[in-house]
Amino acid sequence: MSLTARSADPQTGEAQAADPRSAEPAERRGGGGGGGRRRGGRRGAGRSRGRRALRWSATVLAVVIVGTAGAGYLYYRHLNGNIQKDDLNLGDKSIAAPTPNAAGQTPLNILLIGSDARDSKENQKLGGARETFGGTPLADVQMLLHVSADRSNMSVVSMPRDTLVHIPKCTDPDDGKVYPASTLPTATNESLGHGGPGCTVATWQELTGIHIDHFMMIDFAGVVSMADAIGGVPVCVDANIHSRTRTGEGSGLKLEKGTTKIKGKTALQWLRTRYGFGDNTDLYRAQAQHMYMNSMVRELRANATLSNPNKLRKLAEAATEAIVVDEGLGTLGKMYDLANELKKVPTDRITMTTMPNRLVGNRVEPTEDAETVFRMLREDTALDGKDRKKPPKKDKESDDPAAPDAEIAVQVRNATASDGQAAAGGRAWSVTQLLTGKGFAQAVADTSAPVAEEKTVIRFPSADLEGDAQRVAKALGVPLNQVRKSTDVSGVTLFVGADWREGAAYEVPKKQDRTPESANALNASDDSACMKVNPNFTWREGEE
Repeated sequence: MSLTARSADPQTGEAQAADPRSAEPAERRGGGGGGGRRRGGRRGAGRSRGRRALRWSATVLAVVIVGTAGAGYLYYRHLNGNIQKDDLNLGDKSIAAPTPNAAGQTPLNILLIGSDARDSKENQKLGGARETFGGTPLADVQMLLHVSADRSNMSVVSMPRDTLVHIPKCTDPDDGKVYPASTLPTATNESLGHGGPGCTVATWQELTGIHIDHFMMIDFAGVVSMADAIGGVPVCVDANIHSRTRTGEGSGLKLEKGTTKIKGKTALQWLRTRYGFGDNTDLYRAQAQHMYMNSMVRELRANATLSNPNKLRKLAEAATEAIVVDEGLGTLGKMYDLANELKKVPTDRITMTTMPNRLVGNRVEPTEDAETVFRMLREDTALDGKDRKKPPKKDKESDDPAAPDAEIAVQVRNATASDGQAAAGGRAWSVTQLLTGKGFAQAVADTSAPVAEEKTVIRFPSADLEGDAQRVAKALGVPLNQVRKSTDVSGVTLFVGADWREGAAYEVPKKQDRTPESANALNASDDSACMKVNPNFTWREGEE
């Protein structure tokens, strides 16, 4: 069954596939302007940066997956004008895009951001918390969507809103205000208030080393209207639930045990519920969001809900009224192209995860398992473990011949410090002794302050020293892919990393290509998932 959006033929009444770009003016096709609005009036009269920001990216993700962005053909110009755009990256640094595979394909990374902005009457009514009306919005929902280069699989990683990170320096493109980099670990949801969604993108890129292609956001009211347009999504709880504390906190969600098809305000309550699921933390809220997203994907792909032009029109209107995207997604034609890419992924190859983390007081921080997940995405490795085994890459040796060992000048630096440990004492000296014992008579220990490197690395400043650097690596058993050109050094420099804190022999770390259990992976085809209800938030028949 085709998942492309369809319209009714005016002559026959039969459904037919349509491409929204057919309604796009020829001079705009493939362009970035397309009638979208840039953020307007964000400063005055209590209108914060989060204006129209979609709070629940879960909904828009599922909509995009099944190609509903194609609804733009209904009245392209009007809907195209609804779309608001913002800058993709407000940081000073950029991450290089991945190298295309043999078929010329590259992975696709989209950051889904949800703002808690209460900047309109409808959002204030739905969101509550009067004390926050008109305040600086927080990025309370953050999910990185990774689509593999060959479009065979999709992985989604949620980051808890209280995750402690270093927010980089960001500059607001509208007024030029500079937000300095955070000097202490800061909750990741504060990044949205440092100039806009582009700072949240910059924060993710700095933390993960992953190039991000696009971002998307939606708000409270948008979730309600889109959930109604879709017709509801089945969700499951293992007991009766009422998300309400004695002091009035909670989303207000009230459901009976079992599976219920939810829409409208109830769908919003489900996505916002923290009090009542599991241990009442954001980790369980993320699980509930994953379950909703997966269920919506199954629902939309299994039914012809979106073949009705009237329903498509309502959904398209709701989505474009609420959505904020980067310039690269700033027209319906571009969103339609994205939809076509996303819907290539089979449902059983979509994996939802939460960034592995540990408690730090009442906040969390990424763990070593989180870096494993990020590395797998950087290397385009599927989190569902179903990738075909790829032959190991052979390290490329330099064409530059190495000088005799005794003539190679090597500077050795202690880089064994890490986030959790101080530098191991004397490592620069002990590895220098190891090198001189192997015939590198000109090896010297750098006495400057220790630095931090996750892995041992050898850097060289120019091509004529590449052979020398590789010769040092071979002598120590360091892989050649850990030998890198860098203008930050003046000669061949060995950084003894946190992976070599002791011992005379360097051991190559074993590569982990399995998703850690701590990521709580959930496959989109799993229709048996059911949220665990906290016993303190259950109710019996007849109780209010």
